Amino acid sequence: MSESTIDQQSRPRHATPGDVVFRVHGLTKVYPMGEIEVHALRGVDLELYAGEFIVILGASGSGKSTLLNILGGLDVPSSGQVMFRNAELTDSDEDELTWYRRRHVGFIFQFYNLISSLTARENVALVADIAADPMLPHDALELVGLADRMDHYPSQLSGGQQQRVAIARAIGKRPDVLFCDEPTGALDVKTGAVVLEAISRINAQLGTLTAVITHNAAIAEMAHRVIVLSDGRVSEIRVNEARKTASEVVW
Repeated sequence: MSESTIDQQSRPRHATPGDVVFRVHGLTKVYPMGEIEVHALRGVDLELYAGEFIVILGASGSGKSTLLNILGGLDVPSSGQVMFRNAELTDSDEDELTWYRRRHVGFIFQFYNLISSLTARENVALVADIAADPMLPHDALELVGLADRMDHYPSQLSGGQQQRVAIARAIGKRPDVLFCDEPTGALDVKTGAVVLEAISRINAQLGTLTAVITHNAAIAEMAHRVIVLSDGRVSEIRVNEARKTASEVVW
């Protein structure tokens, strides 16, 4: 596939810390449900910056996942504008959004979605075919503390280890942004802390803009900034002057 319009407009690929990566204005999303309309987002204005660790909080139905899906190119808004650097995602067609997801975005979800017949190394290596500058699977697994388990199959790994393989797979293509949707939702507290530490390490060492959506307010203490959504709107943005590590967070 040739270089997309998004790539042409969004150079340089890796931004300087503090540069605006996303600029969101007037974002709405409406889902028709028979004769009624569900307003998932109601005019969101937001900026996200290179190198940030962001936590997005909100109750179920507040619009957290919808916002991340739109920023990640998995969904399109009903109205409003989303700029990724100098490229307007809201003007992009499906082919361009596919390219954008492949080149620029890593996703981590609550469930790991690993291929059971492949080893950890092979699961991570899957991204090599769609990445311009992939990381070696060993290096990606080492970043999440699993270099010694790379030849194990998912059935031979704990839930937390499987999630860390999923993280390694997401970062294996060296994405500009990492979106994490309830990454600890299926894990116990101790295992969840290990996973959060891996995500935080990636943010610190690679400078990847990282956004974690969660209903767990304690995790917000790890963030540079906390964005609170309520009824499809940004109700609060606050800065953590003193951040906590994953091991310091009390759930």
